[in-house]
Amino acid sequence: MTRTYGVRIGWADLPEQLRAPIEAVIGAPVVSAVSQAGGFSPGTADRVVTRDGRRAFVKAVSATLNTRSVELARAEAYVTARMPADAPVPRLLGSLDDGEWVVLIHEDVEGRHPRTPWVPDEIDATVRALQELAAAVTPAPVTGVPRAAEHLAPHFGGWARLAADPPADLDPWVVAHLDELRAAADRGLAAVATGSTLVHCDVRADNLLVRPDGSVVVVDWPYGCIGPAWLDTVLLAMNVLVHGGPGDRLLDGIDPPVATDLIAGFTGDFLERSRHPSPGIPYVRAFQRAQADAMLPWLRERLPR
Repeated sequence: MTRTYGVRIGWADLPEQLRAPIEAVIGAPVVSAVSQAGGFSPGTADRVVTRDGRRAFVKAVSATLNTRSVELARAEAYVTARMPADAPVPRLLGSLDDGEWVVLIHEDVEGRHPRTPWVPDEIDATVRALQELAAAVTPAPVTGVPRAAEHLAPHFGGWARLAADPPADLDPWVVAHLDELRAAADRGLAAVATGSTLVHCDVRADNLLVRPDGSVVVVDWPYGCIGPAWLDTVLLAMNVLVHGGPGDRLLDGIDPPVATDLIAGFTGDFLERSRHPSPGIPYVRAFQRAQADAMLPWLRERLPR
């Protein structure tokens, strides 16, 4: 089984001078902390409980641990601070940034990640959550974030980079269809250039929480950008497909060639990036390779010949 999480520090590893202001935001001293799985940041991801029973979810990372994770934490703090109250996302209680450490303090959402392979009721609940999310964040309530096409442009060049220097062990079908795959990614990028919705752009099981009542909350927002609402639905479909579930049914209502082109772009990104080292964030490359390997057979069936 491919890991969908990295190696984290915990609450106890945070500097004392950092823990005190976090506790000030929550409102009382923390007496227990439980680290959560999911995601690849080396920083904390702790459900904490205070002396008087208050709860919060604390994420903290330093530039010493990983500079990219710090950039993503700043982006997430910016986006989540501007979320409307009716969006199915965790409320941001506060954030801290001293130039070295970035901390996000969210409400603690009681819930668990969807089961994988995905089950029908949790697929349906996630679809409803994405519909509620799109209604709450269209037009986007956030300025100063990139458009989806701008955000994805570097990623959707994966097939082009592979074509420029094909690895010796590249799948023979991929080698024979690099031109078509590159063209599909280009079309997919063009397709997300429109839209006015704040999209998550990283919808997958470990970025979702299922509440005890069955409703779903969308968490982890470092890639928030502006584009078409259906982009997140395609990403959900892709994650369901990766885990062997009925993802195709989620694509009803989305132009089939557009969905294929978009998934081709993401697959090329996963495949190409999986071949490079990832200092400080172990396991992410194996995760990316597993995504690509799972989606290539799907693309073989649908890519125009």
